[in-house]
Amino acid sequence: MSAQYAVIERDQKPIRSPRPIVEATQPISAMVVLWIFVVAPFVALLAAVPLAWGWGLSPLDLSMAVVAYLVAIAGVTVGFHRHLTHGSFKARTPLRIALAVSGSFAVHGPPTKWVADHRRHHAFSDREGDPHSPWRYGTGVVAVTKGLLYAHVGWLFNREVTNKARFAPDLVADRGIQIVDRLFAPLVALSLLLPAAIGGLVTGSWIGALTGFFWAGLVRMALLHHVTWSVNSICHVVGERPFASKDKATNFWPLAILSFGESWHNSHHADPTGARHGVLRGQIDPAARLIWLFEKIGWVRDVRWPDPTRSAAKRVPA
Repeated sequence: MSAQYAVIERDQKPIRSPRPIVEATQPISAMVVLWIFVVAPFVALLAAVPLAWGWGLSPLDLSMAVVAYLVAIAGVTVGFHRHLTHGSFKARTPLRIALAVSGSFAVHGPPTKWVADHRRHHAFSDREGDPHSPWRYGTGVVAVTKGLLYAHVGWLFNREVTNKARFAPDLVADRGIQIVDRLFAPLVALSLLLPAAIGGLVTGSWIGALTGFFWAGLVRMALLHHVTWSVNSICHVVGERPFASKDKATNFWPLAILSFGESWHNSHHADPTGARHGVLRGQIDPAARLIWLFEKIGWVRDVRWPDPTRSAAKRVPA
């Protein structure tokens, strides 16, 4: 494929565009905010163990953290990824917007930006142009270690902005998604402050508000960040490759539940538009189960469930 063009999967038809890969550079102010939202939750996660050992984790905090994690991870995996990026199913407008909103709670960026970055990743997976390949520095031990760090978190500080008009023209033209994009900052604030408000109101104390903010806000955000970032890093280096793909994507089973099925990454890259990533026997895929539920109650349609014949054709001989 010429470096001048990208291939974007939409309705299983390639779209070629001569527009540049990068549309702008991030301003310094945006990079400062990014540092805050990457470093602060990570520091909170490091502080979580001693806090949990001595004090501060109540059943209310734990319940809010679990619910907030599930809402956000479902928004990213079902909404941002399988629906908006790959068109694995068609959703009714209220659900489409709800998924975009819940995905924003993950604090990975607005929907259009996330989709543009991910479509670019698929267009150039593990090659020049991929925004977060762990193989960018080479194949030696030091090079891969450096690449893993870059793919996990370092790429976020690259000031290049993926061209949304090239990689996500459908979302740029989608009025509902653009409204969610513009509301990204308030949604992030809501995802952090709502647990604090609930904790304070239920316990009637500032301590309850503080621990709610800490556990269901910062720690939840940090855990979700590092689980989803691990798909970019670990799931392109460590694991199994049962299906043929044009890159080094792998299946890494230890992350299957926490990532909502996203760590079946080799299976996904072999069939990007499939609604289920865990296609082999015993592969847990909570996101696919949620899509199945939405289909049963009539909220989604035209779901692209895996075709056994097609999957068998892509299977690597044992």
